Amino acid sequence: MLDTHTAHTLEVPGARLHYELRGSGPLLALVGAPMGGEFFVEVADRLAGERTVLTYDPRGISRSVLTAPAVTDTPELRADDVRRLVAAARTDGPVDVFGSSGGAVTGLALVQAHPGLLRTLVAHEPPVTELLPDAADQHAFRDRLERTFAERGPDAAMLEFMAGIGVDPSGMDLSAIPEAALAEMRANNNYFFGHQLRGTTEFVPDVAVLRAASTRVVIGVGTTNPEQITQRTSAALAELLGEPTVPFPGDHGGFIGEPAAFADRLREVLAG
Repeated sequence: MLDTHTAHTLEVPGARLHYELRGSGPLLALVGAPMGGEFFVEVADRLAGERTVLTYDPRGISRSVLTAPAVTDTPELRADDVRRLVAAARTDGPVDVFGSSGGAVTGLALVQAHPGLLRTLVAHEPPVTELLPDAADQHAFRDRLERTFAERGPDAAMLEFMAGIGVDPSGMDLSAIPEAALAEMRANNNYFFGHQLRGTTEFVPDVAVLRAASTRVVIGVGTTNPEQITQRTSAALAELLGEPTVPFPGDHGGFIGEPAAFADRLREVLAG
């Protein structure tokens, strides 16, 4: 049973962030990019019995609106937003962060900027493509996505993106999505392709800083769809850190498809 569930806003430079708190106890922030907080609700609900769980919409996504002209959205910018959210939550005890996809890159940038702020960062499938031997091919893929977005819009760009990262786009039936939800999805994708994609994929982890930080850094990978590019990027980063990857249920979005098993696994990893 949840002790609390409250919604808040936080003014940060250039944006007004929407965030929610569930439960009580030491803070656990669930961070995505471009995914908003709604994708983490089921996992958050399952962990709120023992933690204060923070979910939020990254700037420019869903309920977190820009209050200044959009700039290139970098992991460092998002990390500063998370730092401010953690301070606003005002909980006692250690702070842990679970970040997935671009949110995992946000978490890495947060540890690099503030090596002692977190107890644990679980970075689930960070798309740190600069670490790959075929990084030049990934640059070309990003450039194609940006051209598709400019010429054909967010729907076409998202279909190309999904296919390119190893996700079958054939089940994406836009006609089945309610009009309001479709408008929000397109607005989010406009921000993702227009402002967030390049900054995220250009991020290069500072391995020396990450290894020296007091924060425990765990690199998580899904147990299905091993051909997805984020499995390769995760393995590359884990090798540089000198640590094994840690398996989590499901694929790149396992916290959506298998929330109960995912929450159990995250609880185990954080306890370790």
